Amino acid sequence: MKTLVQIITLILSLFLSSVVMASPTFPTQEPMGGKEFGHSVKQVGNGIYVFRWWVYRNVFVVTDDGVIVTDPMNPKAAKLLQGEIRKVTDKPVKYVVYSHNHHDHISGGNIFKAEGAKFIGHKNLLKQLHDHPSPVLPMPDIVFEDNYTLKLGNRTLELSYFGPNHGDSLVVMRFPEEKILFVVDIVTPRRVAFRGMPDFWPDEWVRSLKEIELMDVDYVISGHGPESQPAIDPASIITEQRVYIEDLMVAVKKAMDAGVHSPDALRKQVKLPKYENWQYYEQWLPMNIERIWAYYHMGW
Repeated sequence: MKTLVQIITLILSLFLSSVVMASPTFPTQEPMGGKEFGHSVKQVGNGIYVFRWWVYRNVFVVTDDGVIVTDPMNPKAAKLLQGEIRKVTDKPVKYVVYSHNHHDHISGGNIFKAEGAKFIGHKNLLKQLHDHPSPVLPMPDIVFEDNYTLKLGNRTLELSYFGPNHGDSLVVMRFPEEKILFVVDIVTPRRVAFRGMPDFWPDEWVRSLKEIELMDVDYVISGHGPESQPAIDPASIITEQRVYIEDLMVAVKKAMDAGVHSPDALRKQVKLPKYENWQYYEQWLPMNIERIWAYYHMGW
């Protein structure tokens, strides 16, 4: 009898351990941490690290043959990032991947260029960076049109372009083994859209998010978020972001169809109480509303 109990106990323990091993361990509830205006790092699993500087985030992944870094942000942040990488590994940074053309995300890469890193981005970056050059922003060495698969050591990073949405060079990055997506600016969890939505096309934004929702993704790391927000979120935040933009567009269009055409009046009249607990609701919602007014009123 004792032997039977021991066998059953062993079987149950093996079953439970296999369930635990199969369960995701990504810290979707843990804050990113650190000081509000400082920086912090959190490992989310399997050599993947999230680096935060103020409300900006990027990802770096340590492989057998070197390091892949995304958006270096700015010279100060890039130096801090390099220091954090050195705490983890002495392997060099081999690749830096740009998410899109906006300088506030991709400046500061010279420090990695000096290590011999190659820079990757969408082909539309070339014209944009030639038109708006910066001495702290290396030009991409490798460009692509629709998709690009980066392999280094034992790791794979898939880059995908979904057309214009926030500018016309934004790519999303997927770790296929973990089903983690790194996405910048077009998905920011639990926050209304940034101020007046600079360089955003609302309809293309919605279209892109619908297409991204079809990807094989379980988790999302976003390119923005304060220290109080998690480093990684469930993929459901993609849908939440899309629904917010759709709700915003419907509410503004409804008010305009009812005869309210003044952007000042719309800013005061249109409310979205469903999102009143989201970050910057009071401050930025009026600016979001005026951007949608411009979309309907001016076709812009």
